[in-house]
Amino acid sequence: MLVLVAPGQGAQTPGFLTPWLELPGAADRLAAWSDAIGLDLVHYGTKADADDIRDTAVAQPLLVAAGLLSAAALGDDLRPGVVAGHSVGEFTAAALAGVLDDTAALRLVRTRGLAMADAAAIAPTGMSALLGGDPEVTVPHLEKLGLTPANVNGAGQIVAAGTLEQLAALAEDKPEGVRRVVPLKVAGAFHTHHMAPAVATLEQAAKELTPADPKVTYVSNKDGQAVATGTEVLARLVGQVANPVRWDLCMETFQALGATALIEACPGGTLTGIAKRALPGVATVALKTPDDLDAARTLVAEHTAV
Repeated sequence: MLVLVAPGQGAQTPGFLTPWLELPGAADRLAAWSDAIGLDLVHYGTKADADDIRDTAVAQPLLVAAGLLSAAALGDDLRPGVVAGHSVGEFTAAALAGVLDDTAALRLVRTRGLAMADAAAIAPTGMSALLGGDPEVTVPHLEKLGLTPANVNGAGQIVAAGTLEQLAALAEDKPEGVRRVVPLKVAGAFHTHHMAPAVATLEQAAKELTPADPKVTYVSNKDGQAVATGTEVLARLVGQVANPVRWDLCMETFQALGATALIEACPGGTLTGIAKRALPGVATVALKTPDDLDAARTLVAEHTAV
């Protein structure tokens, strides 16, 4: 059974969309999406520097556009059994599942990025990755410091989020077994209560949408569970902004559903890296450039019918 996943913020790099624009129709599609959301996706995906694309309001729609573009390049034979996305990648997954059309997903994620950037500007907050350690020890330690385990990614990966003071305390007082605490270059404490203002903005925007029920199994970051209705998917997309990402539970569900292969949409690499450690025996392909499409098509052919 084939799983198709989409990465979250931080996966983007300068110029990463350049080779994808050489594919037939790709430039026209990106241009149309750019007009629809008022953001030059072609420029940011090809010419902008690292600081420009680190901007939350830019990075989020850019990542969703990249994921949709790369999935479309796999053609009509792409029929995954499960779709899921990490954080903002959930919007890519929602579009791939047919819950929202591409333009609606991009407009909503553009609103999300702007709202999260505004929320992050209210107070100095951030995120840090913890290298090593046992989650059963790490999570209580973070909570003692007032921090949120904002991303529980599996394979021992946890990202903490909170105020800069709380993160400084974490750097001085690491949980037992954690080798390093690495500050992340993000604008704020995503997936925590600090993002509550963004949730309110998204709730208003979501009222204008009419979601369809997923055409394939859609697995949610909230609890790793499959969601059967478009209404519930949309509600979770809104609420997830201020709640932790439980990618570890998503992978447990992939395994329980019988996953045999996993393709990560562009800019791939992060989620396949986690899967190689957490899902042994599951074949993986990360779509980084169009050169990876043939390997992905092989997985599609071999695992779609399983």
